[in-house]
Amino acid sequence: MTDEEMITGIAGGSQVERLKSIMRRLRAPGGCPWDAEQTHESIVPNLIEEAYETVDAIRRGNDPDMIEELGDLLLQVVFHSEIAEEGKRFDLEDVARVISEKLVRRHPHVFASSEAGDSDAVLRQWDAIKRDEKGEQEVPYLHGVGKGLPALVRAAKLQKKAAKIGFDWPVETGVLSKIREELAEMQSAIDAQDTEGAEEELGDLLFSVVNLARFRKIDPEILMAQANAKFEKRFGEMEAIIKAAGKSLEQADLTEMEDAWNEAKRRGF
Repeated sequence: MTDEEMITGIAGGSQVERLKSIMRRLRAPGGCPWDAEQTHESIVPNLIEEAYETVDAIRRGNDPDMIEELGDLLLQVVFHSEIAEEGKRFDLEDVARVISEKLVRRHPHVFASSEAGDSDAVLRQWDAIKRDEKGEQEVPYLHGVGKGLPALVRAAKLQKKAAKIGFDWPVETGVLSKIREELAEMQSAIDAQDTEGAEEELGDLLFSVVNLARFRKIDPEILMAQANAKFEKRFGEMEAIIKAAGKSLEQADLTEMEDAWNEAKRRGF
């Protein structure tokens, strides 16, 4: 593919192939110095950032933004594959082949003779096939769950997998009691000026709150994102109220900020 074809897309071929060619040109001698310097490790933050921005676009239901962010995420896959191909380790075709084979292998109810009547059965079957593939029958049950995920997301995944074998509260009141128990233990550690103990109990409290979200079938990441958005919106209204009174945030004292915060809340922010 020529440079003109890469730029204009006039070749009429696959846009994925065009993207691969553009990435290869950027990394080649005479290409982009920044792209050429990157390694798998150096672009990990980009991968994480693009994943979160994609999630944000999905939650907002904005199709043009979803197209753009999914493209940015796809670029990260192509980027990593190009770096690996340069070292003759693997390429994008290998990545696509492995995931295709995995999907076929883990859906025997679609591509073979297995049966799975509902989503729960599908997930149990997927988990059993995954453990068998990875030879995990003799390793700890939670081995490898969500490694590399943000801690909040991983907490929910750990709890969900433990629940699959029955290690779960039978009713929601048990989860609520556990939250109250952890809150009391944290308070005791604080009262005793036990800094390390308080940190540990705070972690246990957060873990229990995630468990409540999972028990109610709500993604804790979504809850946190909603809480962040509500705080940001209300804080912005608080700031506007203070500015309307002729002050900046830096000039307002805590009482004035609390009054403005409560007014913002009363207004529905």
